[in-house]
Order: sequence, then structure tokens, then C-alpha cells
Amino acid sequence: MKYIGLILGLAFAFGMVSEAQTSSYAASTPTVSSTDLDGTQPAVTIRKRVDEVNVLFIATDKHGKFVRDLNQKDFNILDDYKPPQSIINFSQQTDLPLRIGLLIDTSGSVKGRFQFEQEAAGGFLQHTIRAHYDDAFVMGFNSRSHVAQDFTDNVALLQTGIQHLEDGGGTALYDAIYTACKERLLSDDSDRPVRRALVIVSDGEDNQSEHSRAQAIEMAERAQVIIYTISTDDSGLILRGDKVLQQLADATGGRAFFPFKMKDIKSSFSAIEDELRSQYVVSYHPADFEADGRFRPIQITALKKDLQVRARKGYFAPQQ
Repeated sequence: MKYIGLILGLAFAFGMVSEAQTSSYAASTPTVSSTDLDGTQPAVTIRKRVDEVNVLFIATDKHGKFVRDLNQKDFNILDDYKPPQSIINFSQQTDLPLRIGLLIDTSGSVKGRFQFEQEAAGGFLQHTIRAHYDDAFVMGFNSRSHVAQDFTDNVALLQTGIQHLEDGGGTALYDAIYTACKERLLSDDSDRPVRRALVIVSDGEDNQSEHSRAQAIEMAERAQVIIYTISTDDSGLILRGDKVLQQLADATGGRAFFPFKMKDIKSSFSAIEDELRSQYVVSYHPADFEADGRFRPIQITALKKDLQVRARKGYFAPQQ
């Protein structure tokens, strides 16, 4: 029994840190195993975290078109302002599993285009979600958030959820982002790269959230979520809400769309679908890594002229 006590003590010493702060890290294979130590006890397995970071990013030319024939030497990568200790993998990823949250503003301010937006969103999911491979959920939000359909790969269920949304009320955009990331996307503990994204259809005019914009962005960063926004503003002007939508997208490596005409909304969804299938992934061990829970900025820059890179701004290290 003293051997079992020793192993359990080791397990406590290597105790897993909270899931909310380890989403950038993959668990290693078992490191300690007690296989039939005294002839009667079952095996005990210990798993510990490895300081491996996976970053998905987009590369485009000066016209905004995707560039798909690049390699590691075409980029400079900094983690916490230092080059990585080592690069584990660099590859183009066009077929990653998708974990998508579709957030639709149902407040009174979007009433004029609400039905068309529902139809466009349903078409987007029909073209994007692949059975037995991708998953999506639908959340409507006004002064409160409501999950109309939880994670599923069944497009018919997702479309039904969209059609059951009803418009009216105020707008709590930041609360919706915070809730979607924390309760739906942060808990995804996949040990391989997946594409986590929120697609938000809104005018960006938040007037009832309890959480701040900074808190919403931080939760998206913790969940490794990229945010795409589609503005419902059809005034032709750049309003305060449009600036908010741009900031949300920029902070997470996403993209903001401002369709002036209703038909342009479908084009926006189509561009998001294309982008979700066109990315690179780099995996590396960061230099001077410490499990101190702080935010570590990431900078990926292109070494070729006229190349633009979009990636998340960083990640939170786990905390012992």
C-alpha cells in the first residue's frame, strides 16, 4: 500500500490546473503507471501538461485573397516577445474540425432585416457544417441570451433553432459573447487543433450587458475563439456599434463585415465559410515559459512583402 500512497502523492503534486487556463496546452501521454504493483491493484495513470502552444492564423495578399503556398520560413513568430524555444509543427490546415457558435442579435434595433438574416444564417450553416465532423450551436440574444439549439452536427435542428428566434428587447452583446465562450467553447478539451469561432450578427450597440467589452474579449482569448462579426447597420455610415464589432474581430484575429445591402449578408457568410477552411497552424514550445497564469502575447508577422497575417493576440498560461 505504501507504493500506492506514493503514486497518489505524485498525482497530487502534478495536479491538473484549471481547464479555463490550459486551453492552449495539450496533455502528454501517461508519465507514471502502476500496473499490478501488488498483484491486485488496478493501474494508476498520471497526466501532466506540456507547454505546447497551437496557433491558427490567416495569411492574405494586399487584395485580401488567401495565400496558400507558404512555409515556416515565410513568418516570424514571437511568444511573449521572444522566439519560440522550438517549432514542433507548421502546416496548412484546410480541413480542421469546426466548433462554431452562431450568435444572432434579436433586439428591437435589428427588426427590419431580421428575417433575411435568419435565412442567410441558416444557409451558412447548411454549407459549412459537416455531419460527424463539425458542430455548431445557435444563440439568440437581446437583453438576455437564449440557446435556441445546443451543439449538434444536424443542420436541420440548427436551422429550426434559428427560425424559432423572436426579435425585440434591448441588447446585451458582451454578455452573450462571455456566456457563449465560457459555457460552450471553453470546455472543449480536444487534444488536436480545432477551429473555434463565434459568428455574430448584430448592430454592435450594447446597452444592457453586465460584462464589459474587455471581459468578453478576455473570455474569447481564454477559449481560443476567433470572432467574426456581421453588422446589421444599413445606414451606410460607420456608427459606434460598427467600431465595436471591428474591435471584437481585431482582438481575436477575426474579421468584421459591413454589408450595406441585404444581399451582401449572404456574401459575408460565404467569406467566413471560405476563411474557416483556409488557415495555417503552428505548434511550438515557448521560451522561458512559466505556469504563472498571466497573458502571453503572440505576434506572427510575414517576411514576404504585401502579406497580411491575422491571428489571436495571445493566450493565458496555466497557473499552478
